[in-house]
Amino acid sequence: MQQRCSLCRALVHEPKLLLDEPFAALDAFTREELWLVLRDLWTRHRFTVVLVTHDLREATFLADTVYVMSKRPGKILARRVIDLPRPHDLEVTYGDRFAAIVLELREHIGRIRKA
Repeated sequence: MQQRCSLCRALVHEPKLLLDEPFAALDAFTREELWLVLRDLWTRHRFTVVLVTHDLREATFLADTVYVMSKRPGKILARRVIDLPRPHDLEVTYGDRFAAIVLELREHIGRIRKA
């Protein structure tokens, strides 16, 4: 409920840009429920959202574009346009195309961690 309240407070004034550390502290089911809430709000109001996340599924589900960044100092090392049809339903997260995108992002991060 606290995350829902935080999201409502952030959106009540209909901002054009929203920066947010998303849903990391939530259980998986609540997190996915809030993905859908954010998806529905974005569909209605078309605001810009910049999310910082370590959850590749979350990034792939919510984003139009995902940027993979280096360790400090943070530099963009990879850019991936998410070319899945919108709006997404949770079922897309179980598909081969979704899994391939998550794996591709994971490979970028793996290379960073080895460096």
